[in-house]
Amino acid sequence: MVSPLVIVVAWQLASAGGVLPERLLASPVTIVRTTWELIQEGTLQEAITVSLGRAATGFVIGAVLGIGLAVLAGLSTVGEYIVDPPMQMLRTVPFYGLIPLLILWFGIGELPKVVLVAFGAAIPLYLNTFAGIRGVDSKLAELAEVQQLGRVALIGHIVLPGALPQILVGLRQSLGIAWLALIVAEQVNADAGLGFLINDAREFLRTDVIVVGLLVYCVLGLLTDAFVRLIERKALAWRRGFLGQ
Repeated sequence: MVSPLVIVVAWQLASAGGVLPERLLASPVTIVRTTWELIQEGTLQEAITVSLGRAATGFVIGAVLGIGLAVLAGLSTVGEYIVDPPMQMLRTVPFYGLIPLLILWFGIGELPKVVLVAFGAAIPLYLNTFAGIRGVDSKLAELAEVQQLGRVALIGHIVLPGALPQILVGLRQSLGIAWLALIVAEQVNADAGLGFLINDAREFLRTDVIVVGLLVYCVLGLLTDAFVRLIERKALAWRRGFLGQ
């Protein structure tokens, strides 16, 4: 906690001494005051609610697509040939490059924002789930044959549990990228949410509100990551490496 505290104190001193003008970056005291005002007005809670709704909807869609396509590609050579090349190409496409097409296809409403978040969430989950499936011990597949497990039972009892450590890594990555995608999405024609709050503040040179919005994004990202890490500890308690944690 020492180095962040030193940075905040130096930041406040620079602002108070006029070295760092308010028009460039608001002081920590101003940011705290602005945060409290936005909370009292209900503006911040409303923006967070809207952004969380977009992030959750897009993430769920992306997670289902990412894991579903990974299972298809991971369990079949033909599926890999069909699914993997397009996914490998899509993962190199920048978010901003998709925005013009998404607006043309879906308009300027909520749908392009949700699609962009889903896209950001699907790619890491696909890559990690695919790698996890291909890394499952082949002896477990032989055991499934001996036990005469069907395809669905094989996936449910052998494939997904075996790939779970890698899936959870992908889950953490996809949540982080989903928040980045949301930040990008909310910069385009948003009429509510944290992105709208930041854009509106930019028009009036309110650096304090901009910093508040960015800090909220950071906090939400850290909270979701901590939640997944908690799930990781519980779900992977059977691994020896996790017993001492």
